[in-house]
Amino acid sequence: MSVELPFPVSVEIKGVAKVATFAKLPDALDAVRASLARLPLDEDQAGYLADYFSPASAKRIAHQLIHVGAVRVLAFVGIESHLIDLRPAAE
Repeated sequence: MSVELPFPVSVEIKGVAKVATFAKLPDALDAVRASLARLPLDEDQAGYLADYFSPASAKRIAHQLIHVGAVRVLAFVGIESHLIDLRPAAE
């Protein structure tokens, strides 16, 4: 599903990937999935995050970005947490 937002999206995974800005939400979600694939996540975490940031989630994430202003989820590598932060890019 193609979801267009009226603004670019910034993505950061604290301690893993610096802030990057994407013109389109699907590109931002691809980057999140690629970064998460490189982490040694346990099976439950990997499955949860793969589902949360799947291409099918784009409409839900777009809705949250528009109405809440951010999407924030934690990824756990062992006991260490990494904040995944998506938000409208600063203009």
